[in-house]
Amino acid sequence: MTRDSLFKLSSVLLLGVSLGACGAADRLANVGAAPALSPIEDPTATKGYKPIQMPLPPMEHASFAPNSLWRTGSRAFFKDQRARQVGDLVTVKVKVTDRATLNNTTKRSRKNGEDVGADNAFGFENKLDKFLPDGASAGSLLKLDSAASSEGAGSVNRSETLATNVAAVVTQTLPNGNLVIDGKQEIRVNFEVRELIVAGVIRPEDIESDNTIDSTKIAQARIAYGGRGQITDVQQPRYGQQVIDIILPF
Repeated sequence: MTRDSLFKLSSVLLLGVSLGACGAADRLANVGAAPALSPIEDPTATKGYKPIQMPLPPMEHASFAPNSLWRTGSRAFFKDQRARQVGDLVTVKVKVTDRATLNNTTKRSRKNGEDVGADNAFGFENKLDKFLPDGASAGSLLKLDSAASSEGAGSVNRSETLATNVAAVVTQTLPNGNLVIDGKQEIRVNFEVRELIVAGVIRPEDIESDNTIDSTKIAQARIAYGGRGQITDVQQPRYGQQVIDIILPF
């Protein structure tokens, strides 16, 4: 191994150790402490948030007719408590039931053989001995054998069930009246934080009278359920192992 190769290898190792040390320092600072909850924040101010760009209808100013109890734009005589504008809250009933069973089996086999010889070549087979090495026979000039076999089997058996509720905030109202919602919930149990994220587009007509909506009625639904803490940290491979799994081609 050349000096340049050793220098490059040592640089990579030092970089990996430095990154591991930074992560270890953060973990050491929180030894014995429960994982911190994220602060409450504006969903539109989070990194990666991209509002839907669509033309909006003209703003409708409220007007009151003389001697009338009705107001322009009112949907009912009494105020509707369901979410309908930016900033309103709606409870999402998350119900995810996913089940899949797949089985695949593949088997292939191939065998080839080739023999080339000249036991009789119009009486000139003895003349070939002059051109062949000592001990060679004209009757067995060439013999080729090849065999290939491959067998594969795969099986997937998955069953997932998630049932919970989470409150989401309306971040946008689209021109057709649909609402864009975004919600996040964090629950800490001992030293483990469970996170539930819900986002998507809903119709006001699908919101029930108690201001709840089923997750199956969310278009472009984005539902994430996971966690962080001591148990999740143990279940994850170390950073070095993850880097090696990505770099190694074998």
